[in-house]
Amino acid sequence: MKLRTYLAALSAAFTIALAPVATAQAPAAAPAATAPAAEAKPAEAAKPAEAAPAAAAAAAPAAAPAAKAPEPNKGDTAWMMVSTLLVLMMAVPGLALFYGGLVRSKNVLSVLMQVMVVFSLVSVLWLIYGYSFAFTAGNAYFGGTDRLFGKGLFDAATGTFAMAATFSKGIVIPEIVFAAFQATFAGITCALIVGAFAERMKFSAVLIFTVIWFTFSYVPIAHMVWFWPGPDAYTDAKLVDGLNATAGKIWQWGALDFAGGTVVHINAGVAGLVGAYLVGKRLGYGKEAFPPHSLVLTMIGASLLWVGWFGFNAGSALEANNTAGLAFFNTFIATAAAVLSWISAEWFFKGKPSMLGAASGAVAGLVAITPAAGNVGLMGALIIGLLAGIVCFWGVTGLKKMLGADDALDVFGVHAVGGVLGALLTGVFNAPNLGGPGYVSDWVTAGVIKAADFSIASQVWIQFKGVALTVVWTAVVAFIAFKIADLIVGLRVTDDEQREGLDIVSHGETAYNR
Repeated sequence: MKLRTYLAALSAAFTIALAPVATAQAPAAAPAATAPAAEAKPAEAAKPAEAAPAAAAAAAPAAAPAAKAPEPNKGDTAWMMVSTLLVLMMAVPGLALFYGGLVRSKNVLSVLMQVMVVFSLVSVLWLIYGYSFAFTAGNAYFGGTDRLFGKGLFDAATGTFAMAATFSKGIVIPEIVFAAFQATFAGITCALIVGAFAERMKFSAVLIFTVIWFTFSYVPIAHMVWFWPGPDAYTDAKLVDGLNATAGKIWQWGALDFAGGTVVHINAGVAGLVGAYLVGKRLGYGKEAFPPHSLVLTMIGASLLWVGWFGFNAGSALEANNTAGLAFFNTFIATAAAVLSWISAEWFFKGKPSMLGAASGAVAGLVAITPAAGNVGLMGALIIGLLAGIVCFWGVTGLKKMLGADDALDVFGVHAVGGVLGALLTGVFNAPNLGGPGYVSDWVTAGVIKAADFSIASQVWIQFKGVALTVVWTAVVAFIAFKIADLIVGLRVTDDEQREGLDIVSHGETAYNR
């Protein structure tokens, strides 16, 4: 009976999620060979040889030969594949172990299972339709159908691979590598959410929610933040307005998000808070303590997250270049600073610094530096890290009490709060006068904004608009997704099942045999 219920529920969720596949229209004006890029996320640029019809080329034999299409650098390609593996390691086993150590021993396998299966489910959905709707031309909110089922990434008949642009004109990487890299972002974002309702949600409901939320929140937010025509498309100032109009809404506003402050952390954190409210509190919450069953696992998980995050942030430069190096060191510094500031706050207010505090501080620093990684200087990263440790410590203590939700593993307090902090401070420390690299203000010449022209207030306002849209969008989608899952299979396990533990109830296994 449980198996039939699970299969029916998953089938219903797939039906709901795949509805856009049947209705979305690929824009006629978008060339099939052109895919998106973004601030740190690329897209395949239109090939010069394809710009003129074959008949026109034949009629003008005296014209200069078409420029040779750029070829990927093996070092860049290798770095992107390594970065993809690093992000995979962040989720499985990093996030799984981090979360697993924080729950009670009777629920550890359920959390490991949810992280691994959610990541796997989203990876498959990413190939089927997620990548296409996130990273092809469509409208300001949703992409098109050019890459459904991976179509066009590889041509088996000719043995050719599509190319994706980076942030440097004329520099490309194989688009199939970029698609794989982005698949890991989608997978870990959805897996982050499970920490908010750990220890009391039905496994089938988790999967139904994931399919719906991924389709209608993660994918469009990724499109809004990271889709644009790519640097090679900007060949003439007359084309700029038209090209910008094809980008995602938040990209059009000019928001800076190097590796996913909005797309990943705010998106997941707010959805987790909605889930904590709708699923309800754990049995005994507020009346009995729920201590982590293994801080050793949590420390190992946090360490794997820190190492893997170098692929997450530095990999988002899409090349093995100076910007990747800046993002790499910023990730190092901000995380270390957040560890120190978190345990200092904990020491001051609670009397003792804890291992849990150090691990949580590391994650807080990693979250906050994500949107800023390649967008701020070293001192900016240091300040962001120091503030992240303190602000996120408040997020999981004072703010959590104010909200009154049982966010079991502090998804909102760390990821949403840290993501908002990092996104807003990116607008401050991107300023060249504060040691930041600035941003490209003219993609035709690839010219960077001058220090005298940079307005911190204007950029922070743009960052705020991107944060606000993300918060509202994901909250609405998450609410609907949880309600649909509740209608189909129900959200919560029974009180007796909570007492027994989800490892046995949901999976028929135990983590430890004594």
